[in-house]
Amino acid sequence: MSEIRFRTMIGMMLALGVLSAATPTRAERLIVSVSNHRVTVTPNYSGEELVLFGSVEKDANTPSTRTAYDLVVTVSGPRADMVTRRKERKFGIWINTDYREFLKVPSYLALFSNRPFDAIASPEVERRQQLGLNNVLLMQRVGPDYADVVPNDPFRSAFVRLRSEHGLYREETSAVTFLTPTLFRTGIPLPAEVPIGTYDVEIKLFSDGQLVTRTETAFDIVKVGFEQFVATSARQNGLVYGLVTAFMALMTGWMASIVFRKD
Repeated sequence: MSEIRFRTMIGMMLALGVLSAATPTRAERLIVSVSNHRVTVTPNYSGEELVLFGSVEKDANTPSTRTAYDLVVTVSGPRADMVTRRKERKFGIWINTDYREFLKVPSYLALFSNRPFDAIASPEVERRQQLGLNNVLLMQRVGPDYADVVPNDPFRSAFVRLRSEHGLYREETSAVTFLTPTLFRTGIPLPAEVPIGTYDVEIKLFSDGQLVTRTETAFDIVKVGFEQFVATSARQNGLVYGLVTAFMALMTGWMASIVFRKD
């Protein structure tokens, strides 16, 4: 073996050793599932609640002193661009005076935990791990720039409030229940106007204020029946869908003129 090859192999072994030392060995892992991975929306859909359940699995590397855990579940729906407008009353009428565009933000966002976020971790960890609606990044277009702003920004506050009023943004700090020290469950409420698409679920496990491990799962919300046919037609055949819609509107107006015509 040449000296060059020998030195190369030694270098690779040292690099692997450094990587192994830098990567912490996980002492726990999360096993989770949801009660339904495919929610169907029909014309009479009025909302429902899924159940997330799981367990904390320990191994030989788990410290014997680690007996209590905290859990934070973040559910985020399909992302989209949204606009929040500011209205003011002028000359007796309400008009739009300003607006803020939110870029690729979750259409549905829910954060659940077993106790208040500030009791789970320090403010720095809360911000870094995005615990709570005030710490979730909601990217905005602010003039020529793109950034998130302080939680009490009026546009951000109005955006979160309006989504919350429709049940699409929520934060509940007593929604996760530990059935045993390692078994847990929580409900995921889905309102009637829940958006269609894939929902990502991120579960974070904390102990003594620090993140121990995390895992992810997902579920889909889909339309079925006539609503799905209309949505698919509008997406795949926009021109035909528009022409048919216009024709139906003309026919409806013509029939109404005949029914209510006064001779």
